[in-house]
Amino acid sequence: MKKRILSIILLFAFLSIPVWALAATVEGTVQGLHCVQMGKTCPVDKQDPIAALESTFVVLSSSGSYYLVPNLDRAVLARHLTDQVRISGNISSKYNSIVADKVEVKKDGKWKTVWSKEMQKEMDELLETGA
Repeated sequence: MKKRILSIILLFAFLSIPVWALAATVEGTVQGLHCVQMGKTCPVDKQDPIAALESTFVVLSSSGSYYLVPNLDRAVLARHLTDQVRISGNISSKYNSIVADKVEVKKDGKWKTVWSKEMQKEMDELLETGA
């Protein structure tokens, strides 16, 4: 009887732990959330007006899935509106999000890192020390 109760408790504990973080990489284009929800692609020739109107940016994959990037300031993503990006980090399928470790942008056929946790930490330290 005690083994059964213990098994049930362990099973319940295991099932109650959400599958939050799955390390992965997402590739797609940076789009405004409003555009994505309307089923439209942000027009390449009108980036500034869209950046001004949109409060949230997402990465839209070729499959049509989109991912919020909650640990990045909107300015980082707005700077790369409609660009092809690759974001490495932990994905939450429950919240359609990826907590970024690194952001790369494809330029001239090559991936260039434009943001990473390490780069952010270095900049924070530089600004903190005033050097």
